[in-house]
Amino acid sequence: MSGGMSPGMGETPLLAVEDLRVDLPLEQGTLHAVRGLSFEVGRGETLCLVGESGCGKSLTSLAVMGLLPRRAKRSARRLSFDGQELLGLSERRMAALRGNRLAMIFQEPMTSLNPAYSIGDQLEEALLCHRRVGRRQARERAVHLLERVGITAAGRRLGQYPHQLSGGLRQRIMIAMALMCGPELIIADEPTTALDVTIQAQILHLLLELKREMGLALVLITHDLGVVARVADKVAVMYAGEIVESGSAVEIFGNPRHPYTRGLLSCVPVPGRTRPGEPLGSIPGIVPSLVGSLEECGFRERCALAQAACRRPVPLHRLEAGRAVRCVLADPAGAPA
Repeated sequence: MSGGMSPGMGETPLLAVEDLRVDLPLEQGTLHAVRGLSFEVGRGETLCLVGESGCGKSLTSLAVMGLLPRRAKRSARRLSFDGQELLGLSERRMAALRGNRLAMIFQEPMTSLNPAYSIGDQLEEALLCHRRVGRRQARERAVHLLERVGITAAGRRLGQYPHQLSGGLRQRIMIAMALMCGPELIIADEPTTALDVTIQAQILHLLLELKREMGLALVLITHDLGVVARVADKVAVMYAGEIVESGSAVEIFGNPRHPYTRGLLSCVPVPGRTRPGEPLGSIPGIVPSLVGSLEECGFRERCALAQAACRRPVPLHRLEAGRAVRCVLADPAGAPA
């Protein structure tokens, strides 16, 4: 399994992604937004995809869900959910999975909820589409989940519209909507970005509580390393459309091996170690253009350790079990993953 991002021995992964690519045709050429991504998520696991804005995290989630823009081209050697190959699946069969066994929480609930429909209509729709239940049962399920995600007066909220609710309430409703059919996997695309810090903590706590209670697998997309440290079982660090380092959260935070991962961690204050007023680290330069081919390490121009070998394509090297790094400084004995 490329990148070493795999469940326990003998287990069949719930989500398996191998050599995923997403290309977007533009006037100036083809934008290779996601370039050869591979990872696996086991049942009940939390995988965090982390990286700065524009590295391809959100497009990866949309590719898995089959929600890419019409002009985007998706390809992969393998893209399967619970053993079922998603590539080539008809839209009707994909729709039967989406919102049912496979759900997504989007980054901005105000643009994800339909302003023309009440909260109740939007919550009940998923259950009515995927289950043989009546309107009354769907309403009872909606009320139960609204209460479960911490919304008071849940019955009254069903008649309200998105614009009548705060950002925190809308995000809780998006979580309840994702849970309506009891999915096995939830992809959460930066679910706390649009919220203030206090509400962010509440939403994260709620997601983790629900994950443990319901035995969900979770793919959490974020650029917040503080969030990753609190919730992740496994971490995949993305840069310029590729995974540059992967491993367990303990390994990534305790012994980062890629210069980009080290740079990201240096930007985060550490309680008890970072003194007040002490400048934090930064990563100089900008992300390279992904239009056309990139025949070198994507981080080369920003890396203080760059050398001549970085001008060639760098494979993902497998280190110890579960670890992989895309860097010429990786253990030379490590076989390409």
